[in-house]
Amino acid sequence: MSHWYKKHAFHPFPLSFNTAPPNLSVMALENTSLITAVGKDSISYLQGQLTCCLASMKNTDSTLAAHCDPKGKVFSVIRLFHHQDGLAYIQPQSVTDSQLKEIKKYAVFSQVHFEKSEQVLIGIAGNKADSAVQSRFITPGNVRPTQTGTAIKIDNNRWLLAIDASEADTLIAEFGERAVLSDQSLWDLYDIQAGIPKIEESTTKTFIPQTLNLQALNAISFKKGCYTGQETVARAKYRGINKRATYLLQGETQSLPEAGEHFDRSVGENWRTGGTLLSSYRFTEGETLSLVVLPNDLEPESQFRLAETSPLWHKIMLPYDLE
Repeated sequence: MSHWYKKHAFHPFPLSFNTAPPNLSVMALENTSLITAVGKDSISYLQGQLTCCLASMKNTDSTLAAHCDPKGKVFSVIRLFHHQDGLAYIQPQSVTDSQLKEIKKYAVFSQVHFEKSEQVLIGIAGNKADSAVQSRFITPGNVRPTQTGTAIKIDNNRWLLAIDASEADTLIAEFGERAVLSDQSLWDLYDIQAGIPKIEESTTKTFIPQTLNLQALNAISFKKGCYTGQETVARAKYRGINKRATYLLQGETQSLPEAGEHFDRSVGENWRTGGTLLSSYRFTEGETLSLVVLPNDLEPESQFRLAETSPLWHKIMLPYDLE
């Protein structure tokens, strides 16, 4: 982790469940890694490793993608974009060492070099985020060059910046008191509300891409050529072998649940295990939002609970259609 994140007052932002987030926030993505892929074969190599189609990705766009093992199990969910002289992607730090080892496995036969970048990652969000970013980086598109790196639009009024520490210092100074500084937990909330799955070390190589709703997030191309794990992904689509999906649940907790914890679901008057937590955000009063992998044949009246706890959780609507 870069020491730069300790330079500024990035602390958990105390957000109540019924309170709107700040109009402008700068979030230190200190638990996220930036990986660069440089070389003339970078696009063709990654085309054979990831679920997305790089050949059709414009320089001004980013994409979600999964990196799978040969059985179609997801090492990591990444966001990929053009960056400086090549490509780059972000993912949780906890999976970076193992994922990098896997994706480099056959790179010796191609002209592509992977490296963990020392640039810093910050998120900018809130009602004033678009105007704050677009007025500084005026090149059109959802991926824009900055003085030292790249600004990537994630959603309306939410941007990711991969930049040098000096440029991040300047940006924070320019925002001044207009911007709230927060640690990564606020960014995680935005991802959870957007239904974007996160794979940590505890959940790596556990799920196929469709289980994580990646088909609904345009992270899977069913028309591109071969890539690692493609056979499993194709069978899940055309033969209906996938029996799970990721859902957004709301409940009350005493502390923040961790990735990999198990959920039970109600079946009539009984409880069955089978849910796995991907990520969570806990509001100040204890209300918690979580992305949880569950069977995709849930009854409308299904209730849920964290294993070995009593508070009941319920399913709330995702921002996209799983069908």
